[in-house]
Amino acid sequence: MKKDHFSVCDTGDGKFLISGPRSLPLSQRPRERLIKFGAESLSDRDLLSILLNTGVKGKNVSILAEELLNRLEQDKEIPPVKELIRLTGLGESKASAVAAMLEFGRRRWGMMGAKIASPGDIFNTVRHYADRRQERFICLSLNGAHEILAVRVVTIGLVNRTIIHPREVFADPISDRSCAICVAHNHPSGELKPSPEDDEVTLTLWKAAKILGIRFLDHLIFSAKAYFSYSQAGRMPREG
Repeated sequence: MKKDHFSVCDTGDGKFLISGPRSLPLSQRPRERLIKFGAESLSDRDLLSILLNTGVKGKNVSILAEELLNRLEQDKEIPPVKELIRLTGLGESKASAVAAMLEFGRRRWGMMGAKIASPGDIFNTVRHYADRRQERFICLSLNGAHEILAVRVVTIGLVNRTIIHPREVFADPISDRSCAICVAHNHPSGELKPSPEDDEVTLTLWKAAKILGIRFLDHLIFSAKAYFSYSQAGRMPREG
């Protein structure tokens, strides 16, 4: 037998009713509202209900989502799976899906507003790209306080002066009204020593940043466990 799905709808008088989605008007069904109006139109509980998909015997998905939401709001960090599965109805499979999606969201968007004060901060922001089989050239747009405005993959493939053109790197930071940028790229081989092409790309971007009035703070080359920082090594271009 196919499991039923449930949702919570506001009756308008401060009370809530729990019912199956097929008994609700289309406009009140979380999945349909997500498709039609976008994720921003849903409550946190509705978003979790869609992710969880089904409840368990004696606990429908809306109640499970509410309990999960309360659990997540108690923690500043993403709870480990072994903690999430303590919720009745949240087995390893669903708990793993929740943890994975929360971590993916943190990696992609959760860093916004974080301050870059050292090469290590850049590394922590981009290190999840280290497992890619091709090089990713990444640009961090920063405001005047060196807080992250955006993190973007500029190109995928070998890093050289032909592919990494200043217009591609600076197009979005200019749109972001960035005051500074950092760039980074992974070395799938694990070798962190900069190549002559890496040096040339760094110099080209530094010159372009100077013309644009945007501070070029650093260029990181990184693997899964370590990194090379041009600024830390004293190899950032200098005047004269």
